[in-house]
Order: sequence, then structure tokens, then C-alpha cells
Amino acid sequence: MNLPNKLTLARVILIPFFVFFLLAPYFDGYGKYIAVVIFIIASLTDLLDGKIARKYDLVTNFGKFMDPLADKLLVSAALICLTDTDKLASWIVIIIISREFIISGFRLIAAQQQVVIAASYWGKFKTTFQMFMIIALILDFDNAAFQTLGVILTYIALALTIISLIDYIYQNKGILKEQR
Repeated sequence: MNLPNKLTLARVILIPFFVFFLLAPYFDGYGKYIAVVIFIIASLTDLLDGKIARKYDLVTNFGKFMDPLADKLLVSAALICLTDTDKLASWIVIIIISREFIISGFRLIAAQQQVVIAASYWGKFKTTFQMFMIIALILDFDNAAFQTLGVILTYIALALTIISLIDYIYQNKGILKEQR
């Protein structure tokens, strides 16, 4: 297994630790900071695995499939935790996670046709803004400007989620047509 794929798997392995520190009541308010550090490290593995894979020609079908899945798992876990802690409305989480299921369905159909659908630029922008939103919502500083930033990041991430869904459907509509 090459380094980019190991980084992708490391991201998946970090998820339970992130959830534990975010939700466990044992850390007198410091758990969220530990969780943010873990989330940032996991998010940076996403940046690194792609750059390394492209730079050293280590792009694999496993990486094309597992990298977006690892992102979905990390972001979905964070969103569910943020709903549990009342920092994010459930309807926003439902839209974001629904988009992820739809794209995963597209990828499964494509895989049956020996086609791998790699992440698009819209999808990468969406993931980046979701990660910034998650960090801001976890930190939840008691400051009006920071609170406003969290709201702005939430709605940008939501808009990019919808835009990237529409883009994936448009770019890959031929995959569905072949199933008729």
C-alpha cells in the first residue's frame, strides 16, 4: 500500500478518536480542542494524500474510491456530533449527508461499469468549506464575529454541497442512461 493510501486510512482511523474527544464529558471543556486538533490532522491527510499521489504518480483506483469515502465518513461523523451538541440544524446535516449517499450511489453504478468517478473541483471546494465550517462550529467561541463566521461558512458549505451535487449529476448523467 502506498503512502497516499496509508494517509487515507489514517484519516478513517482518526474518526473514532475525534468523536470520543468531541462528545465525551471527561475533559472539562478541553475535549473540543483535542477534537479540533484531531479533525485538522485528519483534514490535512486529505490534502497531503492527493498532492503526494499526483506528484509521484501514485494515483490508484483504491485511492480514487477510498479518499472521497474517508472524507464522507469524517465529515458525516462531525456533522452528526454537531447536531447532537445542538450546534448545527438537523435539516442541514440531512441535506449534506443525502448528497453524500447520492454521490456514493453514482460511484457504485459507475464501478459496475468499470468507471471510477474521481472527486470534482466543486466536490473539493465543498469538502474544504465543510471542514472549515466544522472547525468553526466546534470551537464555538463566544464572540459575535466568530459566530457570524460560523453561520456564513455553514451556508457556503451548504450551497457548495448542492452545487457539487448538481455538477456530479450533470457530468455523470451518461452513467445513469446506460442503466436503462
